[in-house]
Amino acid sequence: MNYCGIYKSSLTDGEGWRVVLFTSGCNHNCKNCQNLKTWDKNYGKEFTDKTLNDLITYLNHDYIDGLTLSGGDPLFPDNREEVLRICKTIKTVLPNKTIWLYTGYLYEEVKDLEIMNYIDVLVDGPFIEEQKDLTLEFRGSRNQNIIKLKDN
Repeated sequence: MNYCGIYKSSLTDGEGWRVVLFTSGCNHNCKNCQNLKTWDKNYGKEFTDKTLNDLITYLNHDYIDGLTLSGGDPLFPDNREEVLRICKTIKTVLPNKTIWLYTGYLYEEVKDLEIMNYIDVLVDGPFIEEQKDLTLEFRGSRNQNIIKLKDN
């Protein structure tokens, strides 16, 4: 899996201070996507064990609430195995950190994936330009849902 960036701290990609991993690869083709370059699964750098260790280091601070997975789409089929490994590792090493995942898929389409066992909050649905709403917290269009999968 490739990734196109990591933010060591963000307040706009979920509740609290978060580390954000932007994966490469997306097949939703949303009109006016803000990250067109991330559609290409080969864009960016290869995600390695060193990258995972770096994420753990960035997350291992009291002021960091958790990890957000964005993209591209972390649930792009080619990403799923590696994203599952990332989530399992984070929940094992840092069990009190929350994991938010943004996907263009609807919850109904991905609810049975094993990765859902490790996600605390799922933001689902493609970005729809005609439903764009800059007043929404943590999402870009009104069709997208913030779904709490675990009580924290």
